[in-house]
Amino acid sequence: MERTFATLCREYWSLTKPRVVALIIFTAAIGMFLAVPGLPPLKESVLGFLGIWLAAASAATINQLLDARIDAEMARTSWRPIVVGQVTPRQALLFALALAGLSMLILLVWVNVLTAVLTFASMIGYAVIYTVYLKHATPQNIVIGGLAGAAPPLLGWSAVTGMQNPWDWAHALLLVLIIFVWTPPHFWALAIFRRADYAKALVPMLPVTHGVEYTRWQILFYTVLLVLVTMLPRIIGMSGDLYLGGAAVLGAAFLYYAWRLMDPPDELYAMKVFGFSIVYLMALFAFLLLDHWLLPFLQPGSPLEFVPVG
Repeated sequence: MERTFATLCREYWSLTKPRVVALIIFTAAIGMFLAVPGLPPLKESVLGFLGIWLAAASAATINQLLDARIDAEMARTSWRPIVVGQVTPRQALLFALALAGLSMLILLVWVNVLTAVLTFASMIGYAVIYTVYLKHATPQNIVIGGLAGAAPPLLGWSAVTGMQNPWDWAHALLLVLIIFVWTPPHFWALAIFRRADYAKALVPMLPVTHGVEYTRWQILFYTVLLVLVTMLPRIIGMSGDLYLGGAAVLGAAFLYYAWRLMDPPDELYAMKVFGFSIVYLMALFAFLLLDHWLLPFLQPGSPLEFVPVG
C-alpha cells in the first residue's frame, strides 16, 4: 500500500528523535536568553536556534543509521524507521546530510563562524565519536560522550554573543558542566531498567559490565556532585537567590530519588528516576532564566523594589 505524504513526514520526523532533540534545543534557547540582558537579538536567536536544531536532528538521524543493528535487538528501539524498513539507510544518510548542510549554511552565513564550528564539533562528537567508538569501547561511554550532548547552552550563548569576553565562556561552560554532570544519573537510570536489552545488543553499559548495585552507587555519587555543581551559578554571581532556592529544592528531590533507588520499591522505579531527571533539568534551567529576568528588577531603585510603608 502506498504511503501518504503525511506518513512519510512522520517517518522522517521520527528519525530526528524529536523528544531528545526537544530537550537539547530547550537548553540551547535558555543559553541564548541568559547570554544578554533582556531579550536576545531576534535574527541571531531565531536563526541560531534553527541551525542548532537542524544539527541536532542530523546527529540523531546519523545515530539511528549507525545503530540500526543495535536498535533491532532492543525492545524500546525495534520500531524505529530504519529497523522496520520504512526508511532505507541511503535515504536516512541523504536526509542527515541535507539537515547538516542546511544547518552549517544558516550558522555560517547568518549567525557566526564560531557557532558553526562548535555546533559541527558537537554533532560529530555525538553522531560519530560516541555512536561509533565510545558506546562500544567502555562502560564510561555516556560520561565521556556526554560532553557533546552537554554543548547546546554554549552553542546558544555563542549564537547571540559570539563569545566576545571571558565571562561569556565562563558562564556558558558552567551550563555545559551542569548538563555534563547530570547526564550519567539521567542515562544510567534508564540503562538499569533496559540492561537486558543492552546485554543482548552487546553494548557495555555500566549495569551490564559492573552490575546494578554498582550503577546505583554511581548514580548517587553523580547526583551529589550535580547538586554541588548547581550551586556554582550563585557562588560566582551568575544568578541570584531565586535560582539558588529552586536549585536547592530540585537537588533535594533528585537526591531523594537517587537514595531511594539504592533499595527501590520495584523494578520500574529506575524509570521514575529517569523521568524525574528530565523534569529536573528543565525546571533547573527555567529557574536560571526566571532569576535572570527578575534579578534586575529587584535591585535598589528598580520599579519593582519593595519600599516599606510607615
